[in-house]
Amino acid sequence: MIGPFRRACVAATGGLLVTLAVGPASATGFTDIGEDLHPRDKTEFDLHGYFRTRVEDLSNFDLDRGLTPSGAPLFPVPAGGGQNIFYGDMRFRTDFAAYGLGGNVAVKARIDMLDDVPMGGNPDGVPSAASTQLAGGSGAFRIKRAWGEAKTPIGVIAAGRMGNAWGLGMLANGGDCADCDSGDAQDRLAFVTSLGGLIWAAAYDLSWIGPTDYRMDGIRQLGWAPSTDVHTVTFATMRWNDDLTQDRRRAAGMATVNYGAYLSHRWQVDDAPYAYLPIAASALPGTQPIVARGFSATAIDGWFRLIAPGMRVEIEAAVMTTTVAQPSLLPGVQSNRDVQGTQIGVALESDFGDVEDPFSAGLDMGYASGNDAPGFGVTTNPTAPVAQPGDLDGLQIDLPSQRRADAFKFHSDYRIDRILFREIIGTVTGAAYLRPHARYDLMKIGTGLLQASIAGIGSFADYAINAPGQKRPLGIEIDPTLAYGSRDGFGVALEYGVLFPLAGLDNPAAGLVARPAQLFRVRLMYAY
Repeated sequence: MIGPFRRACVAATGGLLVTLAVGPASATGFTDIGEDLHPRDKTEFDLHGYFRTRVEDLSNFDLDRGLTPSGAPLFPVPAGGGQNIFYGDMRFRTDFAAYGLGGNVAVKARIDMLDDVPMGGNPDGVPSAASTQLAGGSGAFRIKRAWGEAKTPIGVIAAGRMGNAWGLGMLANGGDCADCDSGDAQDRLAFVTSLGGLIWAAAYDLSWIGPTDYRMDGIRQLGWAPSTDVHTVTFATMRWNDDLTQDRRRAAGMATVNYGAYLSHRWQVDDAPYAYLPIAASALPGTQPIVARGFSATAIDGWFRLIAPGMRVEIEAAVMTTTVAQPSLLPGVQSNRDVQGTQIGVALESDFGDVEDPFSAGLDMGYASGNDAPGFGVTTNPTAPVAQPGDLDGLQIDLPSQRRADAFKFHSDYRIDRILFREIIGTVTGAAYLRPHARYDLMKIGTGLLQASIAGIGSFADYAINAPGQKRPLGIEIDPTLAYGSRDGFGVALEYGVLFPLAGLDNPAAGLVARPAQLFRVRLMYAY
């Protein structure tokens, strides 16, 4: 929901490719703002990025356990029969930066082309006879970020649409990893300074300006209902060392401790649901499109990292409280009681073994609080049906009886597995997991390294009522990887995953036991 800070994203494995995909101009969080502003005797430009393509085969993702009470499988079933769905997509990303004479001013942008566009998704004409792909289509060209930075005697001022991340990326994630699909960005005015060995930051985000209309010039727009604007303010402090400093200290046998905390608050007085909700537009009274909302949410997040010779331990924990004084989305229809929520999320990562060692291993774990209501509540569609016991997803707020919103949702780009949370559920929510992992450097090939890694994930639902099988044990997943990464910018990863579902994914109403699902993926990366 809210937050800011460093580029940090967890892919299940294949870490070699992550280092190829992220460069200094990606500027995801507070630590990146102004880090590359230094004296220059001429105007300079920087371009870097990558082209990524992925193909994958998804096998039995509905787990052969039949339909939920709402009449849907856990995952789309191949319409033509069989068990397998084949899919491929691509992305060409460019991070651009222009540095002014003197080096105290920079303008930056992130541009994605063919962003997650499916292979074979835009045939020109009849698909069986088409000989080319259409140039347009969703995701063909997206300017995701554009902002400016200026160094002043008291700190750096940044303004525009910029990346938004913090800590491990559990809550706020810039989407910079090689396998990421989304990433947060905010229209933000930020101030960052250094004092007493700490970074101090403050930011204001205009998260929504409400309904708009064109001014008399027909060019600029105007938000004509200021009370519907969504505002966010964030204050953060942290002790931070960059990667080079960490490596230098570790080589000298020294430990590096970094930590940070932030407080973020978002609010909205009124709302205009007709502007984004068709059902509200159809019920719109002719004289009063604005409704009371009284939305308020506060997040407190803490992050800690210890890097020492032979080890890395990193943890992030967040608590969010939310109040919606008027939860009704229909103009003219009011609720006489509010909706409240307290959401808790914790993620721990650990690695034991030096970077130079051929072998390392660790244990990750996490927890995302759930709602004591059916389903996992991942959907953000307010018109979705209310979840019934045995459903995988659906709305968990059911007025007037169910008024709690306690489900914490990990950011979808914080990846801990390949099948259950990433594909079937959609993210980590209402669950706890343990994730032992290991990697082994097999051999050097040319300018690159061939690496094998494996992770195992055991997961449990927070409440039995959240799971389709009405039991807490969800599954055990095993995710091995064979990856090659080159200093020249080329990388390839061969990824496999198998999910062994447990009782929480069975279908007791139909007497069906969930069966294993598998995934095969090949990912190619060309970085520059």
